Order: sequence, then structure tokens, then C-alpha cells
Amino acid sequence: MFYYFDYEGCFESAVATLKRERRYRVFADLERKAGQFPYALWNGPSGSRDVVVWCSNDYLCMGQHPKVIEAMCAAAHNMGAGAGGTRNISGTNRAVVKLEAELADLHGKEAALVFTSGYVSNHTGIATIARLLPDCLILSDANNHNSMIEGVRASGCTRQIWRHNDLQHLEELLSRAAPGRPKLIVFESVYSMDGDIAPLEAICDLAERYSAMTYLDEVHAVGMYGPRGAGMAERDGVMARIDIMEGTLAKAYGTLGGYIAGTSAVVDAVRSHAPGFIFTTALPPAVAAAATAAIAHLKTSGMERAGQRAAVAGTKAALRKAGLPVMATETHIVPVMVGDPDLCKRASDLLLERHGIYIQPINYPTVPRGTERLRITPTPAHDTRLIAQLANAMLAVWQELDLPLGNEAGPTSSGHKPSRPPASPSHAVGREVARRKLSKQNDPQFLWRLAC
Repeated sequence: MFYYFDYEGCFESAVATLKRERRYRVFADLERKAGQFPYALWNGPSGSRDVVVWCSNDYLCMGQHPKVIEAMCAAAHNMGAGAGGTRNISGTNRAVVKLEAELADLHGKEAALVFTSGYVSNHTGIATIARLLPDCLILSDANNHNSMIEGVRASGCTRQIWRHNDLQHLEELLSRAAPGRPKLIVFESVYSMDGDIAPLEAICDLAERYSAMTYLDEVHAVGMYGPRGAGMAERDGVMARIDIMEGTLAKAYGTLGGYIAGTSAVVDAVRSHAPGFIFTTALPPAVAAAATAAIAHLKTSGMERAGQRAAVAGTKAALRKAGLPVMATETHIVPVMVGDPDLCKRASDLLLERHGIYIQPINYPTVPRGTERLRITPTPAHDTRLIAQLANAMLAVWQELDLPLGNEAGPTSSGHKPSRPPASPSHAVGREVARRKLSKQNDPQFLWRLAC
């Protein structure tokens, strides 16, 4: 008997589910203009037009910096476009070796190892380090990035999830583990969706008390915090107490790649055992040279960091003055709460189509259902004129979609009060659903499943 399986129908159904749940992702066709950031050319359905990008992870505009572009072009002219193979075969080039030395110096560590992306460095680094430790227990913050979650999974080790930034819960889990058992605490410094910061010093205290290793993801902090841009651990004076630092070259450094930094023994062990490093092509020399130039520049120049801080403060102030529901953060991440996937997408579309402002909607599974938002990341290139335009455009969109204003999505540090009458019952119901979903944050297993 002949059996038929509808393969195409299976994939079509998977996509249809995303569309039905308003989670289908639509990519804007953008052309960045070197030297003109944050402006870009949007190739939309009605033709091409200039837009202002407000959600780039090129936090300090280093992807446009003359030193970075010059270093990339010079390396490409001298060494060609590609790496030529894996690091083990023919991909270890001088540009990558210099980049790893620059990164080790940045974090005050003995050695560093470069990967093709921040996702790969987390996935491969965590999995390899944990597997090499006998009977390792991994303790993972409930809000960790998907790359960390997948790295923990790939290790095959026992894992326990501690409630986000909850030191008491972390200590409870540490205290239950056998004293001699290897333990690895994995966490981030800046959490990219809420913009909050981990209590680094207190986590280090617990790690030392219970003889645990620490693995810190500084992806959204390197380049931007600390005297030389080494991240939150440098800013808080605990860099020497962190065992393994992980970071990216694709955000504040404006290029591509990820890395870990630590002792020579740890880095050499990962280099020698990690499939995600051994069996993949190395970074091209031009990318490595560009990243090295960006790191070296930001070690000595505070101009970009100062410009970003001013733009972030100005943006937060303008949005709050307009009565928009800005979540309170201590960092450069500026989330504006919507709380509904369809309305979040519609707000993003209106900003782009009518106002020439590009902010991608953030929906589940990146954030919990009911907490959909627009995530704004001001850069040194966003001046006061652009900030005013953003606030006016967002207020117009909020009013058109009848979205709640003021503090209805959560308190802000400004204490700004709503400037409109109470929202409609449908909005009130939606916020109640979101509140109930958010209350589940006390359950780390829920958040683990959510992040997966």
C-alpha cells in the first residue's frame, strides 16, 4: 500500500500558525548608508525612501566608523575576502590572532577565542565547558538568551534555573548541591529586552562561597560600559572575579563574531574540544581586522559612549514627557510596552509607513506573551531633532491605535502620569492577561519553557 505524507503542508501549517498568532516575522529591506547613520534606504512595496533606524544593535555606530572601514578594506586588499578554512586547517590568520590578543587584553584575561557569532560562542562555550567538568551542575538565570539555553541543553548536564536576578533563590540551589560537585553559574550582565542589570558583585560572592565557576554574557555591554568598554564587570570592578567572559563583535563593535575570554587552560580546552569551533570556517581576516580596530578605538575613546548616554537620556525623557509607557531601565535599552502582538506589529508598520521611523516589533517567543513591545536603542547619531520626531510620531501612533499611555504598562522612574482618560475595557482585559502571565515569573520552570 502506498502512503503519502504531505511534507509541504506540514511546513505551510507551521508558518500559518505563526501568522494566526500574529508572530510571523516580516523583514524590512533596508540599505544602510555609510557615514549617514541612522538614515537608511527602505525598499518598500511603494518604492524606496529614506527612513530613520531606531532599533539597531550597532549601538555606538562603529560599523560606520572610518577607522573600522579602513581596517576592513586594507585587510581585504592584503589578505583577500575569505579565511580559507577552519582554524585547524588554514583559517588561522594574523588578523584573527591579533583580535584574540586584543580581546584578552580588554578583559584582563590570559587568553581569548573567537567564534563566527555571539550565538555560537555561547552555545559552544557553555556546552563544552560544562561537558568537560565531571557531573557539572549548571545554574542558569531564568531570563538568559536562547543561545545560552541551547548551550546548556547541548551540554547534557543537570541544569537548574534560578529566578531572574534572585540571589536568594540562587543561593538556595547552590547550597543544596554537594560541596565537591562542579558548578557553573551562567548569566548575563545586561538583559536585552528589559534593559535590567545583573547584581554582578553579589553573584561573584555566592560563586566564591560555594566554589562555583562563573560564565558571564556581556554581549549587550561590551564597548559601552566601563572605562575601556570592557562591560559591566569592568564598570562594577569584578572583572577579575569572573571566570569566563563572553561577548560579541556584532553590536557595539559594529562588525561580526563572538568570543570567550578566560584562563589559558579554559580557552585551550574549548579550542581543542568544541565542535562548534573545530568544524567551522574562521572569521574572514577583513572582519577580524575591523573588529580589532573598533575595540582598540573604544578602549581609549569615551566620545561614543558619552554621546550614546546623552541620546539615551534624551530619548527616555522625551517619550515619558509624551506620556508613552516607557519601561524603567538603567541601560541603553528603551522598551515601550504595547502588550498585544497584533497592535505591536501595527504600531511598527504605522511608524515606518507614515513617519519614516523603523522600529521592529518584539513579540513572543523573544518576550513573554502579553509583554509585546517596541525596543528602542538610541545611538550617538540620534540628535535632539530626531528624538523629538520620534516622540511625536509614537504619540500619534499610540493615539490612532488607542493604546494606553502613561504608566499603565509599568512604573517609570519619572513618575509621569497618564495624560488621557482610562483605556477602553478591551485594553484593561489585555493588561490583566499580561499581568497574570508576568506573575508566572516566580516560576523559573515556566520561564525556561518560555525562553525555549
